[in-house]
Amino acid sequence: MKRGLQIALGLFSLIPLAFAVLGLMQGTGYHVAADDVVAAVDNQYRYMSGVYILVTFLLWYAIPQIEKHGRLIALVCAALVIGAIGRLISHMTIGPGSDEQFAGMIIEFCSPIFLLWQMAVARRAKAA
Repeated sequence: MKRGLQIALGLFSLIPLAFAVLGLMQGTGYHVAADDVVAAVDNQYRYMSGVYILVTFLLWYAIPQIEKHGRLIALVCAALVIGAIGRLISHMTIGPGSDEQFAGMIIEFCSPIFLLWQMAVARRAKAA
């Protein structure tokens, strides 16, 4: 159970890492033509991509002793769900983003599954 969670989180952590690196390198130019890029939006997008790398580092920090890091996993999940709420608001008020962004929103809303899994692993570790 613990090893499965560690593997799943390790694989899951590659998703924000990939999009963060892409966002840092390409900015909003990944989504719109270079002539349509708004400097302030691109700046904020690249900044948020950098913050997303922190999510990956936090997960990597927690993975080796996952049974001891419930609060950290809860905070990461909370951040992801809050971000997903932002995506949903954008989807409903501005319109749909890319397919990748919609998939990201679904994944982010489902991230508390990892917290529930971590809680089960922590209970098992405590009982042992």
